[in-house]
Amino acid sequence: MSLPDFVKGNHVTLLHSGTEYFPVLESAINQARQEIHLETYIFQHDATGNRIAEALKRAAQRGVAVHLLIDGFGSFSLSRKVIQEMLAAGVQVLIYRPEFFPFRFKRSRLRRMHRKLAVMDASVAFVGGINIIDDCHESDALFPRLDYAVRITGPLLREIHAAARRLWMLVAWVNLKKRWTNYPPVTSSNLPAGHQRVSLVIRDNLRNRRSIERSYLKAIASARREIIIANAYFLPGKDFRQALIRAARRGVLVILLLQGKLEYCLQHYAMHALYGHLLDAGVYIYEYRRGYLHAKVAVIDGFWSTVGSSNIDPFSLLLAREANVIILDRTFATELQSSLQRKLAVSYPVLQRAWKKRSRFKRSLNWISYYFIRVVWGLLGYHRD
Repeated sequence: MSLPDFVKGNHVTLLHSGTEYFPVLESAINQARQEIHLETYIFQHDATGNRIAEALKRAAQRGVAVHLLIDGFGSFSLSRKVIQEMLAAGVQVLIYRPEFFPFRFKRSRLRRMHRKLAVMDASVAFVGGINIIDDCHESDALFPRLDYAVRITGPLLREIHAAARRLWMLVAWVNLKKRWTNYPPVTSSNLPAGHQRVSLVIRDNLRNRRSIERSYLKAIASARREIIIANAYFLPGKDFRQALIRAARRGVLVILLLQGKLEYCLQHYAMHALYGHLLDAGVYIYEYRRGYLHAKVAVIDGFWSTVGSSNIDPFSLLLAREANVIILDRTFATELQSSLQRKLAVSYPVLQRAWKKRSRFKRSLNWISYYFIRVVWGLLGYHRD
């Protein structure tokens, strides 16, 4: 597998959390005239979900070909009634790997559609980590989720549009919806919309199994000054950990902004098992606790940036369908870096000396969680370190 090519002439706008993302997404849906593709892991039946669903229904009723692809596990709670209402309005809805028994564990159910991607008329696209769900969905949330997306115009739309269509047609065939693949072609403009070089990087289980991870590893290996990574579920393999440690030891300032609020116990405690080695190597770790951190972004040397759906854990890097964009642009990198630095300023630093003083019980809990995940992953045949 080769690393992705970068396309010149794009304009990329950073969107901070759902507060900025959902109004712009809804506006793009309202302006669509030919075709909409919307992919999301979670489509929640709440105020935000209803708002986007209504926009999709209005688009379908004015003759737009609307394609909504949701994940069968992530959107399991979306009621059949809501789906039927969208279908009745003309929205074509497909479910990626439907889940009929949510508590039955099997290997194949781990292969999810985790992408958050939207394309309207092959002229504007959105890629990021934000699901269709209220920003303050959790009952204890005092602040909105910390997450990002980007709005993209320019020649990269050709690749994004093609990726959305390919996945839609694949799932439609699997679901015996061949007639939903017969719709008029929409061609994207190749005209420049800006000056930014951007690449779409997807992860699937065919030719792009390690595309996102390798893009990260190449950028980390090339770093000379600073690496800032903000990630919700951080459980990297050995290659990724060693890349960060080598960077820190050659003098690069390596900063990790990670989830500080307890969301999923096993992942949370397993992540803590990795802190000691990283801190010993000089990596700086901060935990964001004001709200739930769902960001999947990074900035390296004030020039290389990525925004997308991929966490740095086995689920995202080895199993799920993911989509990230990589932007080579100092102006964009500065904006994202400034946003992350503001979050770092209100986050809790994990200090090496204090970390070493944790109780034996906490240390044991961390390593038990970590090795439990490793063993399960190995039994399922997904072990790779």
